[in-house]
Amino acid sequence: MATYEVHLRDGSTHQVDGVDAYQPERTMTTFFRSNNSRRAIDCWSERVASFRTDELLVIRAAEGAGSAGRTEPTAPAARVEPVVLVSA
Repeated sequence: MATYEVHLRDGSTHQVDGVDAYQPERTMTTFFRSNNSRRAIDCWSERVASFRTDELLVIRAAEGAGSAGRTEPTAPAARVEPVVLVSA
């Protein structure tokens, strides 16, 4: 599983942990945890976080996600926790 830094237009940076992939879904870009070795998004994938696509500037794999050797400093990131949706 990977960690991504999401940089938004308002200057904020968010860190999304424990996800396998992300993809645009109409007006939102959603990060998924797939719990399978293929790292593919399918009907069993769990949505972890979503951001408005028009507010995104950069989605970058974070240092813990295999980008060893990166030397540029980064601003502190706000951590994004998974959201559980419950229907009544």
